[in-house]
Amino acid sequence: MTRSLELDHYVGHLIRRAEQVHTSLWAAHVSREVTSQQFAVLNALARMPGDDQRTVASATSLDRSTVNNIVRRLTDQGYVSQVRDDADRRRTLLELTADGERLLQQLIPPAEHVNHLLLASLQDGERPVAIELLRKIACVDDAG
Repeated sequence: MTRSLELDHYVGHLIRRAEQVHTSLWAAHVSREVTSQQFAVLNALARMPGDDQRTVASATSLDRSTVNNIVRRLTDQGYVSQVRDDADRRRTLLELTADGERLLQQLIPPAEHVNHLLLASLQDGERPVAIELLRKIACVDDAG
């Protein structure tokens, strides 16, 4: 008999399923146009205006080419501005435009609602534990 895994006990499968649930909730409650990754970039720029793409990539745990594509799209849509760093002309500094700030403020409440929906199946005491465990799993790559 061929060996197989019990997928309901396989972390990778459960993470993928959880991501599917998140993506579905995001589309239903937040936006079909702005992805959660784009939201993460907008949010990072609100927290760290004037940072470069490398720093934003690190802050959002997205690879640099993904951030590059997201920044290009958000810039084309008028939500992000790019300026050359006077101190280092190789760096491009990013900031939210006024439209980007408005968009982010519109997206935050429904994003918080999706977070609430995702945690609603857990008891109050389980919620911080779940978040901490997910943080540890998300940082496995950082340890090695």
